[in-house]
Amino acid sequence: MINSLHSNRSRTVGRIQVSSHLQKRAAFTLVELLVVIAIIGILMGLLLPAVQAAREAARRTQCQNNLRQIGLALHNYESAKGNFPPGWSVRAGVNTEIQEEQPGYGWAFELLPYVEMNNLYEQFDRSFPVDAAGHVPLLDTFIPGFACPSDAGPNHVMLGGGHDHDHDHDLASDDDHDHDYDGNVDESGEPLFSVGRANFVGVFGTLEVEEDVIQSDGMFFRNSKIRVAQVTDGTSNTLFVGERTSEHGVSLWSGVVHEAQAPFARILGTCDHLPNCQDHHFDDFSSNHPQGANFVLVDGSTRMFNDDMDVNVYRAMATRGGKEVVTSDF
Repeated sequence: MINSLHSNRSRTVGRIQVSSHLQKRAAFTLVELLVVIAIIGILMGLLLPAVQAAREAARRTQCQNNLRQIGLALHNYESAKGNFPPGWSVRAGVNTEIQEEQPGYGWAFELLPYVEMNNLYEQFDRSFPVDAAGHVPLLDTFIPGFACPSDAGPNHVMLGGGHDHDHDHDLASDDDHDHDYDGNVDESGEPLFSVGRANFVGVFGTLEVEEDVIQSDGMFFRNSKIRVAQVTDGTSNTLFVGERTSEHGVSLWSGVVHEAQAPFARILGTCDHLPNCQDHHFDDFSSNHPQGANFVLVDGSTRMFNDDMDVNVYRAMATRGGKEVVTSDF
């Protein structure tokens, strides 16, 4: 019996010794731990840009899809009405004085029934201007289909006011017009009210977006009623709607808010500068996507136009009937 107990004790001690030995072998040294942490950090550094690039690719695709839906809505509107919606609407017989540019409803507002937003559309009393007091709460509506998911701005922004009518008319002989607005146009005047952010503006053409321009060379302008047959440059060669970041101010889906800074450029854009150019102005097109900005063309297709494309090609595609020869240099 003594020998048996001794034998069991030896086996127990042996197991304890083996277990203790394994525990010592399984432990990490400080150097090993630091090496593992360094390897994990390197892997994360390699993976993070790839993850960010994949997310941006998804956001860019969503942005293009939003523009594609807008293009489809514009063609549905044209099929129903016989023409595309006006850049902004003014009652017949009204002159071009800015304070009389009423009711001011913009092209995107007219599309609300065609993008499943008819309930919002019906809440506006069209006998009153778009910026009437009773409409102000409605103007704060954020519509995801009119926004780019890559834009870092908030969905609701305080609209900057302080529009100086006399100053605008003094600028009539200037070449800059809305380009006189430096920095963020919503930070340069008294705040008006909160509005829902939008990132898609209609193509005014190559001219400056001003109230004294009765007719422009693009698809949208004051009381415009362009038909497909009038796009003589070809629907696949004519820009329709493009994107703009909220870096220099908020764009609107509703229409012309007359007391705001740069009221007409809130809904329309000009193509005199390339997207995201260093001399960017508020009425230009821009994006937070790398290398370019998205547009929908009159034929309903969507493309990203590079920041370094030929500026003459870009301007040629901004006109609906300029008879320019457009190459494939996008």
